Amino acid sequence: MDYEGYLSDRELISRDAFHKKQLKIKVIEINDNIRDYSKYGDRVLINKILLIIQNLETDVIEEKEIDIEELENRMKKERLFTSSNRWVPRSEIRNKFIVGHRHFFLLSDAISLDVISF
Repeated sequence: MDYEGYLSDRELISRDAFHKKQLKIKVIEINDNIRDYSKYGDRVLINKILLIIQNLETDVIEEKEIDIEELENRMKKERLFTSSNRWVPRSEIRNKFIVGHRHFFLLSDAISLDVISF
């Protein structure tokens, strides 16, 4: 395997502040109808994700499917604004997993509406 094909698992994982849980996000659905022609480059609009949470103390793995588009619409209706950014550069999606530093951009509405908690 060459260096370009190598993918470190550390790039795909993010952890909570106490290092008790770690997250991985897998892309389930991308909106192909909307194109991004802005100055930010080649980005895609994420609709659904699979959130994989592993408790590092008990090694219990929890999976949850989240419809980010629905959460964004709910957030706009209830609170008049949204803080999530569903636009993700294609370069930050690796093997259908999202790079770790983008996790909280996608999960901000779900956290504020208490859909997920840590």
